[in-house]
Amino acid sequence: LNLCNKNMVKMDTNNNDGKAKHDLLVDVCYAAKFEGESITRDYPKYETQYPGSGSTMCTMLARSFADIGDIVRGKDLYLGNKKKKQNGKETEREKLEEKLKQYFKNIYNELTSERNGVKARYNGDGDNFFQLREDWWNANRQEVWKALTCSDKLSNASYFRATCNSADGKSQSQARNQCRCKDENGKNADQVPTYFDYVPQFLR
Repeated sequence: LNLCNKNMVKMDTNNNDGKAKHDLLVDVCYAAKFEGESITRDYPKYETQYPGSGSTMCTMLARSFADIGDIVRGKDLYLGNKKKKQNGKETEREKLEEKLKQYFKNIYNELTSERNGVKARYNGDGDNFFQLREDWWNANRQEVWKALTCSDKLSNASYFRATCNSADGKSQSQARNQCRCKDENGKNADQVPTYFDYVPQFLR
């Protein structure tokens, strides 16, 4: 996720005007979009180098999606290359984590500025804001998936498993266009066909 890290590390966290939630989503989707374009562009070369790998384009995107989810939620096990700054210690990955913490601190301050019971939910969350980050990801993962899979080159790309729920919820089908599920009217729906982001990173 080198490209994703580079885009996300540029995030502006100086938000004191009630826009932190919106700006974070924009930045994460922006990073996901370019990550998706990179994977879509390089996939044919990967297939040539590793024929019969069994990894479809949608599967590779799903793994990247899960990595983005881990980064956002503070669960990423990959610390990145040791690109030393002037202090000789901070990596790009550490820099990104600090920016994310600041973002979620701003969101926390926005959410708890009123008497809405939210503060009790995140009581004891600490400076890492893990519960808030988990909630944010659950609420926005479909938007990140859409950004990751927005390339026109994915028009016939399908996910390897039948994970799209039918309208009545009694059956499942494969995502067959842009790695996205279809709704009952045949349009791309918000449902994300992968659950890799809920599988621990070391098991993927």
